[in-house]
Amino acid sequence: MLEITGVLTPAEIAEVRALIAGGQWVDGRATAGPLSAAVKRNRQLDEDDPAGHHAGAIILDALARSGVFASAALAAQIAPPLFNRYAIGEAYGDHVDNGIRPLLRGRMRLDLSATLFLTPPEDYGGGELVIDGAPGVRLAAGDLLLYPAGSVHRVEPVTSGEREACFFWVQSLVRDHEARAMLFALDRAIQSLPSGAEQIVELTALYHNLLRRWSTP
Repeated sequence: MLEITGVLTPAEIAEVRALIAGGQWVDGRATAGPLSAAVKRNRQLDEDDPAGHHAGAIILDALARSGVFASAALAAQIAPPLFNRYAIGEAYGDHVDNGIRPLLRGRMRLDLSATLFLTPPEDYGGGELVIDGAPGVRLAAGDLLLYPAGSVHRVEPVTSGEREACFFWVQSLVRDHEARAMLFALDRAIQSLPSGAEQIVELTALYHNLLRRWSTP
């Protein structure tokens, strides 16, 4: 799991939340498979809603300027962002995201899942995102959690207020999670070196040669 802070600015958070507030919300079970539908109790912005498309475009622009997201995800494709809302008593039990997602044209492999928190944590209770049994996570509005799509995860029941979030999936150029993690660590180490350090060229060559070896079409 990787927490990426400040993906959205406060102004972008306000704009996204204003856009989706007036959108068409539907029962979240409408987009779930039979197993997930049995444990899913939330609402989801209709995937064809223009407000969601506009809000999703803002989020994709924000991701494009995040160097940490680019380094960690090594994205080949990003699925269109979706939005969910949990009121008091709503939750999403243990489930695993699908391995493949159909697109308008073709399909994509889901290597990484991402949750971008939109509601400040002080505005609701409960609603923690729990991944593979690790302690639950409630991030600040505008922060993103990136994690393997094959993880067993859940959203705990909301106990007060309302929790809104954006979620989406990534097909990575490097499908192996350990290889991707090593590349991320190497890239961050390179970025931490002072400008002109003699190791930069050698380490950068190593990074790109490993990327060539491990990347898939």
